[in-house]
Amino acid sequence: MKSVSLHTLGCKLNYSETSTIAKDFSSKGFKLNNYGEPSDIFVLNTCSVTDNADKECRQIVRSVIRDNPETYVIVTGCYAQLQPGQIADIEGVDLVLGINEKFKLFDYIDNFEKREVSCIHHTEISEVRDFDEAFSADTDSRTRAFLKIQDGCNYKCTFCTIPLARGTSRSLPIDKVIDNAKKIIDSGYREIVLTGVNTGDYDYRSDDKNNFRLIDVLYELDKLNIDRIRISSIEPNLLTDEIISFAKNSDKYCKHFHIPMQSGDNEILKLMKRRYNKEFYRDLIYKLNDEIKDVGIGVDVITGFPGEEDINFENTYNFLDTLPISYLHVFNYSERKNTEAIRLSGKVDVRKRKKRSELLRRLSERKKLDFYTKYSGTRQSVLFESKNEDGSVEGYTSNYIRVRCNNNFENEIKDVTITDVKARNRIIADCIINISGLND
Repeated sequence: MKSVSLHTLGCKLNYSETSTIAKDFSSKGFKLNNYGEPSDIFVLNTCSVTDNADKECRQIVRSVIRDNPETYVIVTGCYAQLQPGQIADIEGVDLVLGINEKFKLFDYIDNFEKREVSCIHHTEISEVRDFDEAFSADTDSRTRAFLKIQDGCNYKCTFCTIPLARGTSRSLPIDKVIDNAKKIIDSGYREIVLTGVNTGDYDYRSDDKNNFRLIDVLYELDKLNIDRIRISSIEPNLLTDEIISFAKNSDKYCKHFHIPMQSGDNEILKLMKRRYNKEFYRDLIYKLNDEIKDVGIGVDVITGFPGEEDINFENTYNFLDTLPISYLHVFNYSERKNTEAIRLSGKVDVRKRKKRSELLRRLSERKKLDFYTKYSGTRQSVLFESKNEDGSVEGYTSNYIRVRCNNNFENEIKDVTITDVKARNRIIADCIINISGLND
């Protein structure tokens, strides 16, 4: 029996797609190995959101080839779509597949014998129209599944290569969304996380001309026998009052949103060609806090965008400092080929970008610690995941507080009381199980 190991870089959407590729290998009789184990075949699903992501891809490929020179190496994903030649030039790579070819892997392989020259199968992104279904587990314990409902993006943010790598926005028919959700539920998952490149832009028109948006998907999922529903990330201009009202009134939707901001300075937002200003973003965050009790809010922010002077960064920092949010995802701006931003003046020194990122990461740690601490002593419902090596088990509250417990409750939802918040290597909340929580 031939063996295969797979590895994913980047977003949750990529993870869901890698899981689908793994299922394809398994259905054809291949043994699935963990990443790092010697295998006959290695598949890397790449990201290309930053230059560091590209570098990490090349490093991983070279490391696998160095340690296992006879392994048949396949590289796919966004980096493979954008720069197939760069990957094919790495000695030992056998097959490079673009976005359109990712799920047709076995169509391009007669056998898995090493090649002297890399083979590239790559469709121009303008010709990509297919939607490939995917969903995956977040952990081995069948706790959360990421359900892909949308792909591609019609936005033209000046820093982003996603439209170049993924194509235009397209959505999975709503009946197939529900079918996949039922498969997830039947497999024992307790939480469904909706994911896509621009998930909030879900827009499907049926043959009978009915139009379905993200809110319709949420209403349909709410009817199913699933404990929890989340959206992985949603653009601020697409987080509608309808969705907020749904989240407020649903017993299943988690009290958590991840909402990209990118900058808290209107001048920079305009240069980025984002579809809102800081005032709109601020009002949305306060509306969420007013409407949804105990809501947790994560924010994406980019530092060092061309033209970001000290005052622009200070505006962003101070703006974020005042917002009632719970954590940040911080990114250094990275020059991306064929994007508008690469032609903008006012390039920011790389060292300054890193310094600004570090300041924002410290702010994020403070925000997260304050948010966690606010719930110390409170009763929370936690979906626990797989067991750690030390015998403890961790999971998330509805509003995305990471909780640790010494009991063994894998893939179970329990009522707990948060007893302590620790901030050593990472911020985590300890808890005790409430007596009433011992019974589902």
